[in-house]
Amino acid sequence: MPVEEFVAGWISGALGLVLGHPFDTVKVRLQTQTTYRGIVDCMVKIYRHESLLGFFKGMSFPIASIAVVNSVLFGVYSNTLLVLTATSHQERRAQPPSYTHIFLAGCTGGFLQAYCLAPFDLIKVRLQNQTEPMAQPGSPQPQYRGPVHCAASIFREEGYRGLFRGAWALMLRDTPTMGIYFITYEGLCRQYTPEGQNPSSATVLVAGGFAGIASWVAATPLDVIKSRMQMDGLRRRVYQGVLDCMVSSVRQEGLGVFFRGVTINSARAFPVNAVTFLSYEYLLRWWG
Repeated sequence: MPVEEFVAGWISGALGLVLGHPFDTVKVRLQTQTTYRGIVDCMVKIYRHESLLGFFKGMSFPIASIAVVNSVLFGVYSNTLLVLTATSHQERRAQPPSYTHIFLAGCTGGFLQAYCLAPFDLIKVRLQNQTEPMAQPGSPQPQYRGPVHCAASIFREEGYRGLFRGAWALMLRDTPTMGIYFITYEGLCRQYTPEGQNPSSATVLVAGGFAGIASWVAATPLDVIKSRMQMDGLRRRVYQGVLDCMVSSVRQEGLGVFFRGVTINSARAFPVNAVTFLSYEYLLRWWG
């Protein structure tokens, strides 16, 4: 049943999120703050000032929302392929869809995922950028005391549109890169799997890992812009839009700004997406 694709996407996405969130926190800090000299310096400072829990800031909201976000991506992808090819997930090994269909289905899933993801991702980024140590008796309260307080504060101070700050950059990031994501995964699975058979666990892990790297390398430039626009508006508006953010960032920091965080993104992408695809495939086989 098509609903199984959504449930499998939820479970596999949650597993990947828990594994990858510490790397994501480091990536967001590197993209939006200039106080760190690199990945190691960022990790050391987070640990020193915020303890191990600092790496998991902002995770509760993505965990709560992953049921929607990852379900949309995998569910829409698989059901779009079903519409385009009239073959179910179990039948696709015997009748593989064309790469054009895979890319279109991936782009469709990425576009709709971005729309659902935007408010949750904004809150995650705002919470990840709070550098205060965990609250101690008598210490000043951080600006946001948790995801619900963060959402309420943004709505009160920036209005409904504030919750979708950076949404256009997010859509521009996810629409093509999810097409690349699924094409890379399917291409590697076909390359190393006998025709008509299901890929082995090792093949799924490697294909999922490299699919994650390929999509994040392509996504990083717009990921930087997305994160910066999400932080814009905390005190005063700096950017007038996606293009203005791009131009301003290049003027101030050079073209290298677009690849800030690409190393940590790639390091995170392999294990996270390997686990995501392995759990997704096995859940669908189990239910099939």
